[in-house]
Amino acid sequence: MSEAFSRPVAGHVPVLRLGNVLLVTLQGDLLDTTAQQLQQDLSQTIAASGVTGVVIDISGVEIVDSFLGRVLAEIAAQSSLLAARTVVAGMQPAVAITLVELGLTLPGLRTALDTQAAMALLEQPVVSTRAGGARRERA
Repeated sequence: MSEAFSRPVAGHVPVLRLGNVLLVTLQGDLLDTTAQQLQQDLSQTIAASGVTGVVIDISGVEIVDSFLGRVLAEIAAQSSLLAARTVVAGMQPAVAITLVELGLTLPGLRTALDTQAAMALLEQPVVSTRAGGARRERA
């Protein structure tokens, strides 16, 4: 493994807009401050652009600690309040095992095996419930 990928990433995480979806690709380990900045940037971008979906590709992340797990869950919750759905794509099996061992099952956070599956999940229609929440239509 390259030494560059084993160091925590500092600074800005690029966010790409694909139609009505924001695509965020995380590589390597993130510093806590970078994860917090990403959370703020995404909320502002969703509010300003009116996108309806966010895909966070973590296939390049080998370790997700409890802090990053909480940040991902908070991003999904904030996005939902801003009328956008969030899907985390590309989770490695070791990351999933670690999150469960930490007690972070992240209820309400949608996941997909890869970015393509995440985009397909976001294309599925959503209907509002009487309580104002959203749910997927069943085929």
